[in-house]
Amino acid sequence: MKHLSEHIAVVTGAGNGIGRAIALRLAHEGARIVVNDLRSEAADEVVAAINAGGGKAVAAPGDVSSPEDVAGMFECCHGAFGDCSLLVNNAGFVHQALFESLTVDEWDRMIAVHLRGTFLCARQAITAMLERGEGVIVNIASQLGQIGGIELCHYSAAKAGIIGLTKALAREVSERGVRVNAVAPGPINTELVRNLSEQWRAAKATELPLGHFGEPEDVANTVAFLASPQARIYVGQTLGPNSGDVML
Repeated sequence: MKHLSEHIAVVTGAGNGIGRAIALRLAHEGARIVVNDLRSEAADEVVAAINAGGGKAVAAPGDVSSPEDVAGMFECCHGAFGDCSLLVNNAGFVHQALFESLTVDEWDRMIAVHLRGTFLCARQAITAMLERGEGVIVNIASQLGQIGGIELCHYSAAKAGIIGLTKALAREVSERGVRVNAVAPGPINTELVRNLSEQWRAAKATELPLGHFGEPEDVANTVAFLASPQARIYVGQTLGPNSGDVML
């Protein structure tokens, strides 16, 4: 049974890693997918994989921190399938630096992609959702937005902002039919995490009650649940597929 067959989903940063796993899982559940990524070739590859498996997907490359690119992404969605009914704000990147070494440009870019990007995409999607009286927004945060991380002050701050935005927006729009929730993964075996130092990854694994990182599919499963009717009373929540790193 295709639990998400009524959904038209926009997934940002879906060219690899967690975003790719989310796009593939939502397509498997019957959703039509708009695959966004900064790299057009990565978006095209995911679209090809979805369509080859019998799903329906189109690519909409662009930078989520750019209002013009975001508007184009949603125009692509409308032209291909109709208005977005499921938005997954996943686009992001990781960069390590001690706080005293952070530059203004590094700080601004981190906030722009994660927090500004989430705001721009949600703002673009929300009007049609409210007009229909239904819709789902899932924002990908991080457990570091809850507990912080050494050499990751800018990343932690951006992800904490996403959690705050999720709660505030949920309070505004839930009674009008739009459910907004967040997912805060712990360390996941993706290219982004593998680009962090080996010392950081080894130390982090020892902190986890499970003793190992999760996989992108673990996050995708959580997003698919939040998008489904089974999550109809989940509002303003932050779910944590995090190997026990954060226990709330």
